[in-house]
Amino acid sequence: MNETVYTQQQIDTWLRGLFTIAWADGDFGAQEQEIIASSIGESSSNSHEPISAHDLLLGLGNDLSLAEQFIRTAVMVAIADGIYSPKEFKLINEFTEVLGLKVEAFSSLEETLCQSPSDDPNGELVSDNIDHGMLHPVKEWLDQMEVKDPRLARFLCKMIPGQCPFERDITLFGHKIVHIPPMCKLNPLYEQLVGLRFKSLSYLADECHEDITEFIQ
Repeated sequence: MNETVYTQQQIDTWLRGLFTIAWADGDFGAQEQEIIASSIGESSSNSHEPISAHDLLLGLGNDLSLAEQFIRTAVMVAIADGIYSPKEFKLINEFTEVLGLKVEAFSSLEETLCQSPSDDPNGELVSDNIDHGMLHPVKEWLDQMEVKDPRLARFLCKMIPGQCPFERDITLFGHKIVHIPPMCKLNPLYEQLVGLRFKSLSYLADECHEDITEFIQ
């Protein structure tokens, strides 16, 4: 197994940062809270609290490579539901700035994903208005994500669905109110999420020699 390149403090800070991003828009279910809480552990008394940009910098240190890896995972957590909310965008920009990074691809994220998918006349959520070509730089940037720590890898395996969630209809009194398409249709960056999960699984199995059965059932 390759030696972990991150300190315990850096990983604790990293996961607290992801918790803060996931909580930013207030749409954070009990299952997601449990996943992040279990990943953070009990190494510090404030490990379940949101982290400020200043404390994030102190915890991660002045390592630009590590900082960029953190921002990549932060974006992945933010877009996991297919929507990149303005609050999430603002917070990630704040974290990026304090860490001394400049990510050119962020402009296309703001223009394409900083709004909820629109409702069509038939009540179906669609993302056809998204310019997928504009997202190409973001996809390339996210695909460069590396996984080098088992705690981070386990977190990503838990947070990212193992398969595309089924589409479903929401009905009220026997009438369809809205149709929700599968996540792979709704989220234009779903392939990047799946790719990151595969990297995490491969790292745990090949590098850490861990049993990954619980993540692939």
